[in-house]
Amino acid sequence: MRQLFPRVSVMIAMVTALVLVGLSLLRPAPALSTAAEAPRLVPAILNGNPVSVLYVTRSSDTVLARCYPGFEPSMTVRTMSGNAGQKEGVLTCVSSGQ
Repeated sequence: MRQLFPRVSVMIAMVTALVLVGLSLLRPAPALSTAAEAPRLVPAILNGNPVSVLYVTRSSDTVLARCYPGFEPSMTVRTMSGNAGQKEGVLTCVSSGQ
């Protein structure tokens, strides 16, 4: 009986290990996400002044711009420096002329 108990415990351990390995192989691997990045602000310099650059990465993104009373948002679109195919916009608050 003393020789049987160690053999049974080793067999139970081996079966448990095989079951755990088998279950891990059956579990589907997590999918990699290919979603675009969320909008983010990055510090930069524009005409010698510190600014925050907003990178919008999806066409469905919406940006809300709020200006002080008496001012309204204005956007100037231009070609990105060094990248003839891409455009960028500079958003500022200008006087609404009231």
